[in-house]
Amino acid sequence: MMPNRSLVKALREKALETGISLVHGDSVTGFETGPASVMITMQSGHRLEARLLIAADGVRSKLRDAAGIKAVHWPYDQMGIVVTVAHERPHEGRAGAFPPAGPFAILPLKGNRSSLVWTERTADAKRLMACDDFAFDLELEQRFGHKLGEITVEGPRRAFPLGLTLAREFVRERFALAGDAAHGVHPIAGGAQSRLQRCGSTCRNRGRGTPVGTGLWLDGGLERYQMWRRFDTVQMGVTTDVLNRLFSNDNPLLRITRDVGLGLVDRMPGMKQYFISRLQVTRKAHQKLLAGQPI
Repeated sequence: MMPNRSLVKALREKALETGISLVHGDSVTGFETGPASVMITMQSGHRLEARLLIAADGVRSKLRDAAGIKAVHWPYDQMGIVVTVAHERPHEGRAGAFPPAGPFAILPLKGNRSSLVWTERTADAKRLMACDDFAFDLELEQRFGHKLGEITVEGPRRAFPLGLTLAREFVRERFALAGDAAHGVHPIAGGAQSRLQRCGSTCRNRGRGTPVGTGLWLDGGLERYQMWRRFDTVQMGVTTDVLNRLFSNDNPLLRITRDVGLGLVDRMPGMKQYFISRLQVTRKAHQKLLAGQPI
């Protein structure tokens, strides 16, 4: 894992290096789709013309609403508290603790630091966010434990509501949803822009040599993207929903079943390798994309 500011800085530098125009301090207020392009209106009054508009503006996407795409939403009555901590001993890349209130993910950062995604019931999360630093640190220490030695909080704590959100459609003419605008799931899992890039690459590789937006539309790439993502998203949504309900439950029988199941997987190399291989199928495409190789 890496801090968001470091990732954004690297992406910004690469975008400028490759000639991508960046617009700051402005937002999209509307768009009109034509036969050959989409005209985008900004809050400042400026208008931009593009072959394709990709909405990646979050789970409460205004562009999704503007496109007339409906979404379904199931709240979990949970909030995710995000905070960075420093710890005395190295984390060695280990993560995962699952108290009854919900998943408590320890995500390793560079050095003896970790980013925590701490899931709590909404009422408890609001109480924790209202605590002073001393009380918050005590609660955190109880859940984190002492396996990594003494811990200290770095930076501010933030919280956000958790739920499952699925868009009923992912594309319209010269328009596509990506990321949380298409699907918002529990932080037990993650996302999909690489699929859109793969569809664009497939269209270009058919020999037409057309720009990304044109290729996507003329060769049916948007429909292919929607077909792939709708299946993946429903599958991911159901899986994360089941996992969240399993790990956010203090029913003694469920807890025993859960712990026994995880223990069996950990002790069966064949089964563990199967799950790892299923993840690697998607990861290979992501690695090629990140390395700038054709996918």
